[in-house]
Amino acid sequence: MWSLMYLFGNFLLMLTDTQPPAGVSAFAFTTSSRNHPVAAVATTSLYMSNDDDNDENNSMPPSVSVLGTNLQPCNCNVRSTGIGTGWYRNGYCSTGPEDLGRHTVCCEVTEEFLQYSKSVGNDLSTPMPMYMFPGLKEGDRWCLCAARWVQAYQAGMAPKVVLSSTHEKTLSVATLDMLREYALDLEDADAAVEDLDRQRAALDKLLSVDLDADAASSEQ
Repeated sequence: MWSLMYLFGNFLLMLTDTQPPAGVSAFAFTTSSRNHPVAAVATTSLYMSNDDDNDENNSMPPSVSVLGTNLQPCNCNVRSTGIGTGWYRNGYCSTGPEDLGRHTVCCEVTEEFLQYSKSVGNDLSTPMPMYMFPGLKEGDRWCLCAARWVQAYQAGMAPKVVLSSTHEKTLSVATLDMLREYALDLEDADAAVEDLDRQRAALDKLLSVDLDADAASSEQ
C-alpha cells in the first residue's frame, strides 16, 4: 500500500512543475495531508543517486548543460522568497532518478505562457507552500518540465530558455535547434561552444603528438 501511494505521489508531481524540495519525498506529501500531521522528511539521498546529476553534492562532478558546459544556476532566489528553482530547490535545473518529469529547462516565463500553462492543467501562477512553490510571475525564471516545454513549443507558446542553465537531459525530448529558437543567451552560448571546440581541437592535437611519439619510440 505504501509503495503504491509513493508511486502515485511521484506520478502527480511528474505532471506539474511544482515539485517538492530537496530531501522531502513525494510520499511524504502524499501521506502527510491525510494520515500524518507531520511530513515524513526523507534523507537527501532519496532524491540523489551516485550515477545521476545534482548540484547539492559538491563531491560529484557538476551537471552539464545542453551546450556541453557546466550547468549554470537558473534562479536561486525567486523574487526574494528564499526559494530556489529546480527539483532540488537549489537554483539549478538538475535532475535525478526521482525526478520523473525531468524539470530541466530553465525558462523565463511570461504572463501569456502562464495563462496557457494553466489552461492545459499546469497552474504555475498559484503559490503552493507545501511544495515550496512561490507561484510565478512574468519575468521569473523556473525549471520547467522538459515535456511541458515541448508541449508549449508545439502550441506556439513556449517561453524563452537559458541554454547555459538547461540540463543536457532535456535533449532526450527536445532538440538543440528547438531550444536555440527561444534562447535568451544565444550569443554567449555560441561563444561557449566555440571555446569548447577550440579546447577539444587542442586536446586532439596533443593526443596526436603523444601517439606519434609512442609509435616512433616503438619502432626503434
